Amino acid sequence: MAFASVADFFAMGGHAVYVWSAWGMTAAGLIGLVISTRLSRRGVEADIRRRMRRETAHR
Repeated sequence: MAFASVADFFAMGGHAVYVWSAWGMTAAGLIGLVISTRLSRRGVEADIRRRMRRETAHR
């Protein structure tokens, strides 16, 4: 192991603020992307269902 203890691992040799904030921002970005994609998909699916109902009602 490159670190002597778990505390040294979390301290990252004095660079913990940069390292953990980078990890946090990356995780937040990926989570935001997943949420945004799911919401967008739900909207598109609802729009498709609406259009299909409208088309079948006109026939």
